[in-house]
Amino acid sequence: MVQEDVDWERLRAEAVRVADRAYAPYSGLRVGAAALLADGGVVTGCNVENASYGLSLCAEATLVGQSRLTGGGRLVALACRAATGELLMPCGRCRQLVFELGGNTCLVDTPLGARAMSEVLPEAFGPADLPS
Repeated sequence: MVQEDVDWERLRAEAVRVADRAYAPYSGLRVGAAALLADGGVVTGCNVENASYGLSLCAEATLVGQSRLTGGGRLVALACRAATGELLMPCGRCRQLVFELGGNTCLVDTPLGARAMSEVLPEAFGPADLPS
């Protein structure tokens, strides 16, 4: 799939919509993520904070879990937004999660426009790096 085939406005709107469901009593930063799957479906996730900060889940992490729970499928494109609509980039951990289920060609909405995971997470470690 090429960038022109991605309805970025829909993904961005879905990310903002689900950000309202975030559980963010500590930071106040409500985050939503939406991804297009290879079969054309859209999956979403929101952040879930925890009093033990290290146990908090980013929106992309809940999105990946939701993707697996609803049948999986390769991630094709991802948008991440604050509840205010502000574009947010996935953290390093989440870039790795997105890479695992989307590979090098998964597109990510960035401040510079849509970029492939190979640009967002260059030289990524993945399944091909594990012994067979």
